[in-house]
Amino acid sequence: MGFESSHGRVMPVHNLCDYFRTSIDDVIAQQGIELDPHATHYVVNMMTLFSRSEEFYEDDGETYGLKPLALMLADASDAPTPEHRNTILQRIGDVALFISGFFAESLANKAVDVDYYMHMGVNAYGSLSEEARRTFRGRAFADVFRELATNFHILTDVLHEIRDGACADSDANLLRTYEIWRKTGSRRAENILRRQGVVPLASAKRPPH
Repeated sequence: MGFESSHGRVMPVHNLCDYFRTSIDDVIAQQGIELDPHATHYVVNMMTLFSRSEEFYEDDGETYGLKPLALMLADASDAPTPEHRNTILQRIGDVALFISGFFAESLANKAVDVDYYMHMGVNAYGSLSEEARRTFRGRAFADVFRELATNFHILTDVLHEIRDGACADSDANLLRTYEIWRKTGSRRAENILRRQGVVPLASAKRPPH
């Protein structure tokens, strides 16, 4: 079992769940972040699940890939039951967080960028939190989903730190880091820019959705 690093190398990992848990705990400790342990436990399980491509991508027998979030949202709106709707909202939030945290660079020059995924993820988890409070079974998870929605941007930074590990090492990466900061206000991106001698101006940051 292995995990691909930001440099394209596959690092051997005996237990992915333990690896992700340790990695998240290390980043949280290093950055002095306060996050609910139930939320971080949820994220660890989500990352472990999505490390298997058959869980991350969808296969309907005819096509194999990742359904656009907008289509998932349409499916949620047309869901026949509240339970089905909640399942789709959870899928939207999970996919949005995973992509925002691990694949933000790959979204450069695409039709939608990382800020779109973050916006969709925050809304999905927020709606899911409200929906979950309406059922006895769901109340136990409502606070976790609210935490995921409230701290989505922070969690994205944490996952990005795990994915990259190192500062931007090229002008292209530095420009992409600046673009991510401008669109999302990422504190991690801002810190990388400052370490590279770039002082981002608040007036250049795009207001959040």
